[in-house]
Amino acid sequence: MCSKEKFIERFKIYGNSNEASIEFMRKLLRKSGLGEKTYMPSNLLRDPPDLCREETMREVETVMFGAVDLLLEKTGVNVKEIGIVIATTSNLNVVPSLADMVVHRYKLGQNVLVYNFTTMGCSSGLRAVGLAQKLLQVHPNTYALLVSPENAKQTIYKGNEKSKLFINFPFRVGGAAILLSNRSSDHDKAKYELIHSVHTQTASSDRSYKSIFDEEDSEGIWGVTISRDLLAVAIEVVEANIRALGSLVLPLSEKIRYLTNYFIRYFNIADVKPYIPNFKKAIEHVFPHVGTKPILDEFEKNLGFKEADVEASRMNLFRFGNTCSCSVWYALSYGEAKGRIKKGDRLWQIAFGSGFKCSSAVWRALRTVGGDERNPWKDEIDEFPVDVKNIQTYSKLFERPKRNEDGTLGSMDS
Repeated sequence: MCSKEKFIERFKIYGNSNEASIEFMRKLLRKSGLGEKTYMPSNLLRDPPDLCREETMREVETVMFGAVDLLLEKTGVNVKEIGIVIATTSNLNVVPSLADMVVHRYKLGQNVLVYNFTTMGCSSGLRAVGLAQKLLQVHPNTYALLVSPENAKQTIYKGNEKSKLFINFPFRVGGAAILLSNRSSDHDKAKYELIHSVHTQTASSDRSYKSIFDEEDSEGIWGVTISRDLLAVAIEVVEANIRALGSLVLPLSEKIRYLTNYFIRYFNIADVKPYIPNFKKAIEHVFPHVGTKPILDEFEKNLGFKEADVEASRMNLFRFGNTCSCSVWYALSYGEAKGRIKKGDRLWQIAFGSGFKCSSAVWRALRTVGGDERNPWKDEIDEFPVDVKNIQTYSKLFERPKRNEDGTLGSMDS
């Protein structure tokens, strides 16, 4: 485990940042929404840090294979029955790929379909769900294995450019493995049924494309730049995704209210506020990607969600930090550990990340799901939720989302 101050201490050893940059990161960490028990790579916590690639890969393999081993043990599925492997990671490029490593480790057959999503940001985990859904529609009687290992060491920036220091503090080690099946015989054993998978992206816009950007600073030090437009870009692409999802899941009454409100504003018939559809009429549980505290705050404020709707994600950020592509699975595990998932409930996972991209997955619980002994929250779920209301944020460092006269957010054009 790694406290916020321990992270700063290790970074002083690992990085080349000056005191002003260290203090800037310390202030950001205090306002981050992260707690004191998140996980960093063990090789970064050693004294001195051992940052060779071999140690990094050993850490990644431990997380990835540990998650897969646990999944296979829980489900009892024979690895020979797996026909599709999809690996996702936000920032790690390796040869052979992570998906190839899974095939090699478990000696999967030559006809296994293998896909690897790398550097596609925090939405890549749900993008993998969408790909698996399409593949399972045309490859009958098989399993799709999805793995998402994340290693925070790859994102650390060692310089002093403020716009690149943001990437250092929220990301933490994490991992998840998910098994999807199209076998009718698995219906009674499965936890959930995938109902919808919706994906949007706005990478054609310069503002969106450059909001999270991989580049060197003026001194030639590699880092990821976070632009001031991040909050606005994130909310815009999330709203686009929600509009697409709403047409699939919202009841007719909500669709009529939304369209009526839109036309009233569009034709200036009356001065009314934009109507935000009530998704809780269609979905019982919402699990947004943690992002950062400012993004969660804007998500709650701009999209009509209540504090209870983002509880799982806020607690996820507090306990585990931003685990990138697998964060929505930690949030779902929180809901399970709390005993909130009942048979028939509909669950909505939504993740967003660089590009900019946003993905949603809607599931239906096939049975009442509780937290089992392997749930990552099981030993401490009774300690949550914790009070994070009084934690100040750093959203003033970003441009706020601005709405047009018709209530839509500002144009994505550069």
